[in-house]
Amino acid sequence: MKYIIVLGDGMADEPLPDFGGKTPLQMAHKPEIDRLARLGRTGRLQTVPDGMHPGSEIANLAVLGYNVPQVFEGRGVLEAASMGVKLRPGDLAMRCNLICVENKNIKNHSAGHISNEESHQLIDFLNEQLSNDRIKFYKGVSYRHLLVVEGGSKDLDCTPPHDVPGQPFANVMVTPHTAAAKATAELLNSLIYKSMDILPSHPVNIRRTASGKDPANSIWPWSPGYKPQMPELAEMFAIRQAAVISAVDLIQGIGVYAGMDVIKVEGATGLYDTNYEGKAAAVIAALKTHDFVYLHVEASDEAGHEGNVKLKTKTIEYLDQRVVKYLVAEIAKLSEPVTIAVLPDHPTPCATTVHTRTPVPFLIYRPGDTPDAVDVYDEFSVVNGSYGLLHGAEFMQALLGR
Repeated sequence: MKYIIVLGDGMADEPLPDFGGKTPLQMAHKPEIDRLARLGRTGRLQTVPDGMHPGSEIANLAVLGYNVPQVFEGRGVLEAASMGVKLRPGDLAMRCNLICVENKNIKNHSAGHISNEESHQLIDFLNEQLSNDRIKFYKGVSYRHLLVVEGGSKDLDCTPPHDVPGQPFANVMVTPHTAAAKATAELLNSLIYKSMDILPSHPVNIRRTASGKDPANSIWPWSPGYKPQMPELAEMFAIRQAAVISAVDLIQGIGVYAGMDVIKVEGATGLYDTNYEGKAAAVIAALKTHDFVYLHVEASDEAGHEGNVKLKTKTIEYLDQRVVKYLVAEIAKLSEPVTIAVLPDHPTPCATTVHTRTPVPFLIYRPGDTPDAVDVYDEFSVVNGSYGLLHGAEFMQALLGR
């Protein structure tokens, strides 16, 4: 048996009064996913442990069966692994967004989804102006970058910028949890203010402003941590060869620590215009040499952060028609049976535009299994699913039939 997880990031939502009390999953035309639900078994998964922030880093680790409180060391360290950045003992790694600040409020967490080319020029500029023997910026994808501080303390309260759109930036800056972390907090806040001084006048931002686009006029560091100690999937579940396909550094970094091969797809953007067909084809190609493939599609999460209900619904339909439909057709041609699961990592409700810790709906289709009574896939239908409510590693055990 081989295994595929199709992860629609942030795909789950809450009932929307302006849309008849339905969620995007309920409104989307998704015959392929619904067919899998009808032929398979369903349930809900609690992906965010008590007391932890409902970030994609937390939730994706949980989907893969990790004991998150034991292994989690921040988002930045995971992205560092994806980017090939080697962390030394004592290196503090943090996600570093390029954001847009307007009238002293955080307008958005992505600088208007700035392009790679533009953001890389800005990161190079930040290194020229602000880096030193202790501080270094590393280029990522779009607005998602990395900051490493040698000898920094991780005992910090850092607010994810996508959680506070419209709020004054000064109210959510870095604060220390301990006296020993005070110097690190002051250093990071100083970098934020210095970036606000120098970024607006960079040619990239002058051009963006002139064309009506949001400028990337500030950095925003968050999710601090050190290099984690994570067991590989082979050790936890005896999965011999595994692969991950994602446009997002965070997910690729999880794959690196999990012992998975990272497969990159040309045209994968992390947005609604990602290369769905290329990702689906990469899954089938990977199954020839791998037993387990984790396909991560970011598009629905970004639409949820924008509060764009129609776009979020469309991204679910794209996932259904441009990914799942192809996968189902192709795995039927293989000589070895394939189990396929579909789920989000967390909800990203359009009404609030931020992640929540509400359990997510999942389906597992395994050839030969007796289906349950659920015939459509959404947040509420699966409450009646035969798996009930699972926690942590129980999902991976269910997927693997253990």
